[in-house]
Amino acid sequence: MSGFDATEVGRRVLTVEAEALSGLAGALDASFNIAVETLFKAKGKIVCTGMGKSGHVARKIAATLASTGSPAAFVHPAEASHGDLGMVGPGDVVLALSKSGEARELADIVAYAKRFDMPLLAMTTVADSALGRAADILLLIPDAAEATPEVNAPTTSTTLQMALGDALAVALLERRGFTAGDFRVFHPGGKLGAMLRTVGDLMHGATEVPLVGPAASMREALLVMTEKRFGCVGVLGEGGGLAGIITDGDLRRHIDGLFDHTAGEVMTAAPKTAAPTILAAEALKRMTETAPASTVLFVVEDGKPVGILHIHDLVRAGVI
Repeated sequence: MSGFDATEVGRRVLTVEAEALSGLAGALDASFNIAVETLFKAKGKIVCTGMGKSGHVARKIAATLASTGSPAAFVHPAEASHGDLGMVGPGDVVLALSKSGEARELADIVAYAKRFDMPLLAMTTVADSALGRAADILLLIPDAAEATPEVNAPTTSTTLQMALGDALAVALLERRGFTAGDFRVFHPGGKLGAMLRTVGDLMHGATEVPLVGPAASMREALLVMTEKRFGCVGVLGEGGGLAGIITDGDLRRHIDGLFDHTAGEVMTAAPKTAAPTILAAEALKRMTETAPASTVLFVVEDGKPVGILHIHDLVRAGVI
């Protein structure tokens, strides 16, 4: 097609949607706070529903809510009319999406929510619509132009629905005090799950940690270093705390007369450490982004070594 510039079209679409998102952010009001509190206090689950493209967005919102600590499920409104209303129970909150607010398929699930006093949250562009009037809490979306004005296919409107769903999920996440550790429980697989595992999940235990006292000869330190195979040995201080580390670099720096020194004389003080509760992603950052780079972290509690983590452990776990 002569003269057609796909990049220009792409930029136009993204600009239209970005401007609409900015308008949505500015339009948020007290109803958003009320919606978040209502969802937070729900005794049951959040039932997300919608028809057509709004239904696809509702399904994604339910998945995002569920993965961030808010029990949620998608119920197809047409299927709800043929038995799936049994999936909606006491204590649930219904979040219904419809650009026009006039999707006929929503009628039964809306009526069901009203009949059994379930809070109904509506996400629509038309306040004075069937859905808007029925809602207990109205999350009004700006009636921004679609990115395809000639065809009017759902584009900008679904982007706004998706973004508002994300805003609800994140606000709920922070309202609950949901942590990365909690998130890991719902994401045990793949690289994300690996990054969210803790050092305690991956470390070698106390019996495998290479350790010597400060008065140990370098001959003894080398034997422990070789036996444990982590390429280093930790040096204990008073009270059993970790005082230092001896690495290959320390050996090279003291190569002349090495065996005339004790471990305490050769060690580098204040080695890199980690608590067993920190995330594997943070451990990797400490190893690689904090100078000098290292391949091991001693795992400590109350200053005392309880384990050791090698970068190879992170590789095996899929963190790297």
